[in-house]
Formats: sequence, C-alpha cells, structure tokens
Amino acid sequence: MTKIKICGLSRLADIAAVNAARPDYIGFVFAKSKRQVNFETARALKQALDPGIAAVGVFVNHPVAEISALAGAGIIDLIQLHGDEDEATVRLLQAQTGLPVIRAFRIKSPADIKETTADYRLFDTYDPNQYGGSGAAFNWDLLAGVSGDFFLAGGLNKDNIATAIQQVRPYCVDLSSGVETAGVKDRDKIIEIVEMIRTINR
Repeated sequence: MTKIKICGLSRLADIAAVNAARPDYIGFVFAKSKRQVNFETARALKQALDPGIAAVGVFVNHPVAEISALAGAGIIDLIQLHGDEDEATVRLLQAQTGLPVIRAFRIKSPADIKETTADYRLFDTYDPNQYGGSGAAFNWDLLAGVSGDFFLAGGLNKDNIATAIQQVRPYCVDLSSGVETAGVKDRDKIIEIVEMIRTINR
C-alpha cells in the first residue's frame, strides 16, 4: 500500500487537516522556504499532531547539531536531507539520532539516481534555482527499474497521482503544493487526495 506524506506544514490549521485525513507522514521544512518553520513552531505543531502520524524534518545543508537537537526533543521522527549532504553526514545522523534518514535526489537524467546508505531515497524534480518545492513533475520513465523503498516528490496532485502510483510504484508519495490553494495548505484538498490514494491502493 502506497504511503502518503503531506509536506510543508506550518500552521495549526494544517495539523488539524492532516489529523482529519491521516496520512502516514507529514513534513516540517526547516530549510529556507515560504513553508519554513523554526524550532518552537515545529514543537507546537508536533504536540498537536496525531501521534499515529510520523513527522519528517526537511533540511538543506543544516548543521548536524541542529538536526540532532530537533531529534532529541522528539519534534521529528525521520530526517530528510534535501541539499548537498554527503554520505558521511547520513551515517553520522543515523548514529547520533537513531532516526531513519531520507536522502533526496533531484532528477534530470539517469545519472542523478544514485545509491545511498540512507534508509530511503526521495526522487524530486531538478530545478537549478532551488533544492525543492518547484511544484513541477519530472520524467518518471527515468525511474524504470529502480528498486527499494523510495519516496516520489515533485508536482504531484489529484490529476496525476493515480498515474504516478501505477507507473512508478513508489513506497510513498510526497505532496506539498498539490494540496495548497493560494500558497497555503487546503484542508479539503488534503482530505480528498488522501482518500483518493487510499482508494487506488484497495
């Protein structure tokens, strides 16, 4: 069954929406972004989050100590590295925090699909101007033959999610702008797409 991640939550209203929809994962973006949250905001949001939903911290070239502090405070349950972090950083975070690590790869050619010691890979759209959150999909044909559990991100929405799941067979689909209206999370869109994905999986 395909897992679901709703990324970029920044308001208590977003938490109320996912508590109603019950995806498997949510994401707090600590990297510079319009969806960025700080330590205290993330703590308050995590306290309001249904304990059955795992919180992923999204980082771009952050200090290991900062990530470890968030892990130690129980604010995040998984670590997503979306920058230029090397494999030594992946291993160090795994050892220091004991949390699963997701390593993001931005895809524009087959050469971008690399192996990693992280627990999961995440495949996102390559954008020369930003590390993620472009809201655009990439050529999923590039993932043909990729094995192991991976997250699929990049421009997913209600219009392409069924095709994405059936063609790519990801472990988890990662949605952000596809469940927003005017740049903020939309409760109705979140509930609708989670129900849609659960139906596809039946």
